[in-house]
Order: sequence, then C-alpha cells, then structure tokens
Amino acid sequence: MEQRLVKCARLGRELPGLNKPPFRGELGERVYNSVSAEAWKEWRQQSVVIINHYGLNMADPRSTQLLMKEMEKFLFEAEQQAMPDDWIPADQKSDGPPPVA
Repeated sequence: MEQRLVKCARLGRELPGLNKPPFRGELGERVYNSVSAEAWKEWRQQSVVIINHYGLNMADPRSTQLLMKEMEKFLFEAEQQAMPDDWIPADQKSDGPPPVA
C-alpha cells in the first residue's frame, strides 16, 4: 500500500500523513488532511507539556477545550507557539520556593 502524502500545515512541506483521522469531527478531518505524521508526533509530545503545565484534567470539558485550542495554534497558526507563554524548562527553574509577594 502506498503511503499517503499531505502538504503539512505545520512543517510546510509534503510528508507522509496519518493513517486515519486522530479523532472524530471536523477538526479531526482537518488534522488528517493537513498534518503530517511527524507534526502529529510533535503535537503529542507538546500536549503532554501543556497538560502537565496547566494541570489539565482531561475528564473536564473545559480542559479538553483548552487543549484543542492549543492544538489548533500548534498545528495551524502561522506563528506557532512551541510552549505555553509562562513555561520555564525544568533545568532553568530555581529549586527554592517561589518568591513571596
């Protein structure tokens, strides 16, 4: 079976696509038609960072909605944000307690 290629919205070039839509609905179809498997893998890693950073509970519809908005920004927006605005890499965080206001 020949591998399906897509013009990847995130990476800007023709690459192998996903084997099937990652989830149901219009957005799932958009991802399937416009995002490469490589970019989807990047998103899966990024989604873990976002879930942990914001302490999202994926059973909460508001958390799911926030994650979907972040996914759209990550995959489709021209100025794609790699990390949350206030994210600090673990190796750059101080080990002490947060400053007291």
